[in-house]
Amino acid sequence: MKASWNANQLKIIALAAMTVDHLTSVLFPHYSLQPGVLVCHIIGRLAAPIFWFFIAEGYFHTQDRKRYGARLFAFAILSHFAYNFAFGIPFLPFQTSVFNQTSVIWGLAWGLVALAVHEREGMGERTKSLLIFAITMIAFCADWSSITVLAIVWIGANRGNFNKQMLWMMLWVAVYAAVYGVFIHPVYGAIQLFTALAIPLLKGYNGKRGEWKGMKWFFYLYYPLHLVICGVIRIVLHGNVGVMVGG
Repeated sequence: MKASWNANQLKIIALAAMTVDHLTSVLFPHYSLQPGVLVCHIIGRLAAPIFWFFIAEGYFHTQDRKRYGARLFAFAILSHFAYNFAFGIPFLPFQTSVFNQTSVIWGLAWGLVALAVHEREGMGERTKSLLIFAITMIAFCADWSSITVLAIVWIGANRGNFNKQMLWMMLWVAVYAAVYGVFIHPVYGAIQLFTALAIPLLKGYNGKRGEWKGMKWFFYLYYPLHLVICGVIRIVLHGNVGVMVGG
């Protein structure tokens, strides 16, 4: 029997995977190569593709795209402080690195904007390309960097063709994995490719939201709250020091 997942169920899976990943980063900092730690980070790769996919879906389903975008940007600002506290990254960007200076929500918000640009009628293709390129540069400093924007654009642009959506997603992830491997850590670069584990889950998406209408508000509450808890754990275990690149 084919698996069937609604949006709420997939988002809960993403939240659980993200929590495992983030807790592992503060419990075992600085890119530990212990097998159990690597497995936990592999589990964490399930989260980002699900978030990308549903930002693209949200673009086509929301009744008010401007309000949706404004909510994401407001949440990105709030999440910046929670994320940086969690991992010991300075609140003021670019003091330590160009990488990992704010949370993935910054990239998700800009990914929505980039998809809106891509779908805009009456705008020339060259103008669209230049704008999307500029947006990827703005999102470069976030967790998952510019790849969040590019993945959302290509997932949205190929809506209705799941194989093409996933192919483009994994091509962009491969670019990210290569950059990560060269500039941050080779083993953790390779781990990024395990985002492919999310593909069977997304393949089982049944197109339904799920009965609980409060999921988006739960996410907006849970995301910063779990990061604050991670930050407290970090300080208790290691002191006020960074535990990953950017810190």
